[in-house]
Amino acid sequence: MSFQPLNIITSPVVLLQAENIDTDRIIPARFLKSVESTGFGKNLFHDWRYRPDGSPDPDFVLNKPEGQGKILLTGKNFGCGSSREHAAWALYQYGFRVVISSGFADIFRTNALNNGLLPLEVTDQQLSGLMETYMANPLAAWTVDLNQQLLIPAPANQHSTSTGSFTVPFSLNSFRKECLLHGSDLIDYLAGLKPRIIQFEVNHHIK
Repeated sequence: MSFQPLNIITSPVVLLQAENIDTDRIIPARFLKSVESTGFGKNLFHDWRYRPDGSPDPDFVLNKPEGQGKILLTGKNFGCGSSREHAAWALYQYGFRVVISSGFADIFRTNALNNGLLPLEVTDQQLSGLMETYMANPLAAWTVDLNQQLLIPAPANQHSTSTGSFTVPFSLNSFRKECLLHGSDLIDYLAGLKPRIIQFEVNHHIK
């Protein structure tokens, strides 16, 4: 599945201050019956987001004014539990492009990168500082620069003219970075190599 290229994202931040959020919490299993890979965003965090009668819970962050943005800031060990790819689909289809945490489940990390979602991992100390920065100015926009591999939070003081209170460099596999920058999944990447493969065969007389 192709996705929108990700280069520089500047967006308000959504803070979901919980740890060990598993994939069933991200997208409950009862919503996985579709054979299509679309339509999951509406059920993201469903059991937190809606009351038993189906009405939105006004206390949940996605139902608040400060809960609208492309960057999700959350606690450690995000995406643990079952390996369902639907969790990444739901986050992306809701509108998130970046998830910031101090730890991701390995399979979730892979699923996210395969589907246009950047799992931006920081240290526990950095995460604590980022949450404090958010609390000081919750409606401010932060910037994620994938090309430079930098997270640039907004200033803690909303009247500051500086570009950011601090920057956080992050690491990312160069291949995964290239795919995100170009909006290419693994199949797109391989298909893009076809001209080079053909030329290699010609140069080496491969039939």
